This record gives sequence, C-alpha cells and structure tokens, in this order.
Amino acid sequence: MANRQVIHPGRARYLTHLLTRKALTMMPNDADTSAVDRSITVVLAEYERLKTEQTARIGFRDNLLYATLTAIAAIATVTASTARLELLLVLPLTGMVLGWTHLANDHMVSAIGRYIREDLTPRLANLIVGCPRAQLFGWEHDHRGDTRRRSRQVLQLSVNLDTFCTPSVAGLVVFWAFGNPSPLLIAVSLIELGVVAILAAQIIAYSGLLPARRQA
Repeated sequence: MANRQVIHPGRARYLTHLLTRKALTMMPNDADTSAVDRSITVVLAEYERLKTEQTARIGFRDNLLYATLTAIAAIATVTASTARLELLLVLPLTGMVLGWTHLANDHMVSAIGRYIREDLTPRLANLIVGCPRAQLFGWEHDHRGDTRRRSRQVLQLSVNLDTFCTPSVAGLVVFWAFGNPSPLLIAVSLIELGVVAILAAQIIAYSGLLPARRQA
C-alpha cells in the first residue's frame, strides 16, 4: 500500500516554483535554453497534475473505509430489527464493491508515486545541468526509507482485511449457524465466500509486504 502522507497541492506548486528557478540558474546560456526551459515546465506541470490526482484519490480511498463501516452498521441494524438473517448476505456484496474500489484507488496512488520516482525524476534530472537526481522530489524517495514503514504496512493490511473481509465472513457464519437457509441461499452464500476470499487475496497481494510483487 502507498504511504498515507502526501505533498499538499499548494506545497507541490511551491516546489515547482523553486525547481523552475533552480533550473533556470543552472542551465547554460545558449540557443537551447528556451527549449530546455519549455521541457522543464512541461515536466513540472505533469508533476503538479499527478500530485493533485494522487491527493484526490487518497481522500476518496480513505473515505471508503468510513463508508464501509457505515454500511456494515446499517445492515446489522436492519437485520437485528427485522430478524431476517438472509439480509446478512448483503454484507459480502458491500465489502466486495467498496473493498475493490478502495484497492483500485490505492493501486493508482502507488502507481503515481512510482511513475514520479522512476520516470519524471530522471527526465527532470537530465534537463537540469548539474542537479543530482537525489535532490529532486526528495519526499517521494525519503518516506520509503522510514524504518517503521513495514510495521505501518502490516497494520494497514490488518485494517483493510478487518474492514472489507472480516464482517462479510462473520455475517455468513451467523447466517449458516442461526438461519434457516434454502439450498439456493446456501449456494449464493458459498459463492460470496469465494468472492470474499478473492478480495482478501488481492488486498494481501497489493499490500506491499510480498517481495515477489513490485510495489510503489
């Protein structure tokens, strides 16, 4: 998963201004200056747009956690008040839809960060004469070196599984144990259990804890 911290759009614009001034002072005074200047402007503009999109996706992704908890509480309340345990079958559907949307947005947040580190940073470093790559967009690299990053990833994985998968499994267990399901509902519940297992596997695969998968 991507780190929760992100550069605010206003901060990104400020960094863009500083980098532009630095680039102009370090560039040679020849006929290619204007072309290099335009290239730098394009790269920095792309960086700003990507950071804006990343910020929006992080906000949307995090709000999905609250939406899921609200939906779980609503389903549990209606089920308890009506004593219709078959309503618990809505839990896996809710967890799958919201969980997959959360995962897709989290993946895009990570992909944007990786693109900035591995594509934009080298391109900008090649345009600015004498500017080490390590000095560009330093936060994109620095936060990944935090010694506590892995423990946060483990905790975030636990939160995601407990939010999107555990309530679904608990609802199915209650439905099987205390309900009076028909063969059709049993078949539906088994399909939902498989879907929840697939979602859990994808959440784990994209958690950043598996060395086999390239993570942002």
